[in-house]
Amino acid sequence: MEERKGELIVGVNEKISFGKAVFLGLQHVLSMDLYIMPLILGAAIGLAGGDLSFFLQMSFFACGIATILQAGVFMKYPIIQGPSYVPLGALCTIGATMGVSVMIGSLIPGAVMIILLGLCKGFSKFVKRAIPPFIGGIIILIVGISLTPTAATGIASTDGSLSANVISGLTAAGVLIICMVLQYKLKSSRILHMVSVILALTAGTVAACLMGAADFSTVGDAAWFKLPEFFHFGLPKFELKSCILMAFIYLIVLLDTTGTWVTISAITGEDLDDKRIDRATVGEGVGCLVGSLFGGTPMTGYSSNAGVLAITKVGSRMAIIAGGIILMLLGVCPKLMTVISCIPAPVVNGVFAVVCILLISNGIKIIQNEPLDERSSLIVGISVVAAVATIVIPQEVLNAMPQFLNYFMSSGTAVGATIAVILQLCLPGRKNVTAQVQAQN
Repeated sequence: MEERKGELIVGVNEKISFGKAVFLGLQHVLSMDLYIMPLILGAAIGLAGGDLSFFLQMSFFACGIATILQAGVFMKYPIIQGPSYVPLGALCTIGATMGVSVMIGSLIPGAVMIILLGLCKGFSKFVKRAIPPFIGGIIILIVGISLTPTAATGIASTDGSLSANVISGLTAAGVLIICMVLQYKLKSSRILHMVSVILALTAGTVAACLMGAADFSTVGDAAWFKLPEFFHFGLPKFELKSCILMAFIYLIVLLDTTGTWVTISAITGEDLDDKRIDRATVGEGVGCLVGSLFGGTPMTGYSSNAGVLAITKVGSRMAIIAGGIILMLLGVCPKLMTVISCIPAPVVNGVFAVVCILLISNGIKIIQNEPLDERSSLIVGISVVAAVATIVIPQEVLNAMPQFLNYFMSSGTAVGATIAVILQLCLPGRKNVTAQVQAQN
């Protein structure tokens, strides 16, 4: 464990200067695609113009609060909270057919359920038995594999100019890879570790501007300040079927988030003990509750930021808390938020692609610590193939499935991680096999 801690140039609980914290926090915010999920959801439920812009603001503001609470109070890991993509399909359906008030109401009971799950200390016992380091490594590997198609599709987007998208996205990815190679050769290059993501985003954005694929014209029209509001879109309404559906989906989100927790633990070397898992579960529920009160976007730990930690080698929670404050400021300052949202999506996905590389390599590194006997090979092979198969299943097939199964199958991470956990619990371990052989003799 100490060896892993040594990979960081700044530890999780180490203090850094205010300037470094702000700079690194901004780097984390810039490397996220926070605005994509609320934009898709807002448009799907019929929001437009000022309402859609305000929905986006409230999502950022809620993310900031959830991040500060999780990193500073509950889990105390360098982990940024952002809108989860797992419930997107369900929320679009509920919001479009039953209204925004019913959509928000469906989120509140599930968030309270997650808080209670953390308080009763039930989830940590499950994690301790079902997700040892080997299974955690598989989950990290699956997270990286599941996110790769999103990054690749985002770089090669056909929206606008395909050549501009590919060039700007590959420029961002290429600059970041060059920085990583230089980091490997120049072991003491702390500055390069900390600025690499900013350099990549800047280079990609400049390339997009030169090809006419970046538009910052909307920044001038955006307002400087607008206060957040509770229940801006109406008081919540509770519909039983929607609440039950979202409670089930929250469990999938929690399993998805656990993969990020395991990833952060592997990168930072900080123990993921029962007490921390229980606090993290409460923090996850509180973040989801905050998200529902401000607008309707459930929160999850962002695995992409785990990749940023691996790149920068700075694990200080101060940088993440600063990122949370920046998110809150963006939530009350539409002009600054517009600047962030104007960074071309292919550029963000170019950085995202490199993050996927790091997640996959970290997962493989952890898996290698387990002897790959028949049992472990089966768990790796079946869970990874299941995750990949889920990614490539046509949408028409998913739509033909029952609603619960549709939402579950929409997440390769949830499917692969669930199968890995089930196999871990069902297949006898080496000790059990040895005992059985001895008993037969």
